[in-house]
Amino acid sequence: MDVLHFIFGVFGNAFALFLFLAPTITFRRILKNKSTEQFSGIPYVMTLLNCLLSAWYGLPFVSPNNILVSTINGTGAAIESIYVLAFIIFAPKREKAKILGLFAFVLTVFAAVALVSLFALDHKPRKLFCGLAATIFSIIMYASPLSIMRTVIKTKSVEFMPFFLSLFVFLCGTSWFIYGLLGGDPFVPNGFGCGLGATQLILYFIYRDKGTSKQATPEESLEMGLSKPDKTKSNKESNPNGA
Repeated sequence: MDVLHFIFGVFGNAFALFLFLAPTITFRRILKNKSTEQFSGIPYVMTLLNCLLSAWYGLPFVSPNNILVSTINGTGAAIESIYVLAFIIFAPKREKAKILGLFAFVLTVFAAVALVSLFALDHKPRKLFCGLAATIFSIIMYASPLSIMRTVIKTKSVEFMPFFLSLFVFLCGTSWFIYGLLGGDPFVPNGFGCGLGATQLILYFIYRDKGTSKQATPEESLEMGLSKPDKTKSNKESNPNGA
């Protein structure tokens, strides 16, 4: 059981690392153009908060035997911080102000959770408090692609929902779900991420042959699908099918 627990934790680390690194192509484009264009920075800020809280939850004095949770989420927090910094530098003024405000919110929430858990709680109450906080913001993070799923259904095109991203969301969520079940930890199981990934894959196979979307470029095939779709373009592509 301990061996399987460790193995699925390693799988979860590997799949999560892929998800964290997937936007690097998008950010290479942002750095090249010195503009965030129509990409939204909100999901990256919320992912940063989730990583910080999950890394804190996995520390031995909060939740024993969950160090693999801390290693990948600590790495994720560092990666997401770079993404957020890029948005702060290259986003338009209005978007920059929004990201800065959210970033301040993230630091405030994390600091509050950390301080309360250290100085006001002990042992089981600490684990419960930190676990609930991490779970709530994990659900918010995984819910961010819901708008993309709505776009897929509306346009009957999977152009804005890359297949490999959906696949790795499913694999990552499933790995952590099994890891949590094997470890008997109610806060590690990631049923929401597993279900979201499965739903995205189902939508992909339903709409992959529909619509007249253009062939995806290598960059688009790996981007996070978090850009704000060009409605004019989407309408033009969906009209031939009566959408």
